[in-house]
Parts: sequence; C-alpha cells; structure tokens
Amino acid sequence: MRKHLLALFAAATFLRSTAGIAQQRPPEPKTIPDSMNLIWSNLGRDFIALADAMPEDKWSFKPTQGEFKDVRTFAEQVKHVACGNEAWAKQMGGEKPPARCDLGGPNPAKTKAEILAYLHDSFALADKAIADTTADNLLHPNPGPYWGPNRLSALTALVWHISDHYGQLVVYLRMNGVVPPASR
Repeated sequence: MRKHLLALFAAATFLRSTAGIAQQRPPEPKTIPDSMNLIWSNLGRDFIALADAMPEDKWSFKPTQGEFKDVRTFAEQVKHVACGNEAWAKQMGGEKPPARCDLGGPNPAKTKAEILAYLHDSFALADKAIADTTADNLLHPNPGPYWGPNRLSALTALVWHISDHYGQLVVYLRMNGVVPPASR
C-alpha cells in the first residue's frame, strides 16, 4: 500500500510540475520574425539589463589577471555590441553599415548613459531587420563587410554575437561583485 501511495504522490507531483511548464511556454510562432524573437527578445532584454547593472564607475573595468591581454573594457564591449547590432541591421536593409565595429565604430557615445542609448537604438534597428524578414528574403544576398552572405546567416550571426559578448560580460560583472540580473 505504501508503494502505491508513493507512486501516486510521485505521479501527482510530476503532473503538477509539467503542467506549470506547459503553461509557461510561449505561443507557437506563426512567422519567421516570431520565431527569431523567441530568442532575440530575451537576449535583448537580458543584455540591456546586464549592461545597466554595471555601476558607471566600473564601465572602464577590464580583467588583467590571466589571459586577458588587450581585451576591451566593459564600455567598449557594450559599444561594440551596439555597433554590431547596427551594422548587421543596416547591412540586411541594404544600407551602409558603420565601419570598424571591432573598435566601437564611429558613434561618439562615451558615457554609460550615451552607450546605453546607443544600445537601445541598435536593438530597435535589429528588431526592424527581424520584423522585415520573410520567407522570400531569408536567403537574399547580404553583401557587406560583416559576416553573413545572406539574411539568414546574418541573423544567425547577430544572435551568436550578442550571446558571445553576454557571456564575456557576465564574467566582468561577477569580477566586480555584481550578480547579472538574469541570474538573480
């Protein structure tokens, strides 16, 4: 009898926990932009929150111990991501992208507030590029200096790029005693 009660309890607990998971799933995407935004919108929210979480007096921080020779400061990393977002969005839209995103690009932003404003603007540009994506233009050539010979590969690079730098900046925050918002 005890075995049956334990099995019944385990089954009820499993069903309750899986019902909660099923309720948390986002709606099934109906379009290519909906599919992209399942990941992109979360990445954007998490990246902006991470950038905002670093105190302004730490934006010049860069690791120096270990193999961190010639790495970007926190501010340079965030500006680089903003420039990358702008570059891929403009390139996909047939516009001239900014030059030298590896060095932060031509945008004059320097302070935390200015770089965060640039970051927000760059996400708006990327959001538009995603919203303008259709089955008809997904494999459209994407000529320009930034990686991705077509729109699909450029969108993939956009997601990869921000994910890569998010991981790097998590380390920067934690080295400064800040727990990233998405980890709280």
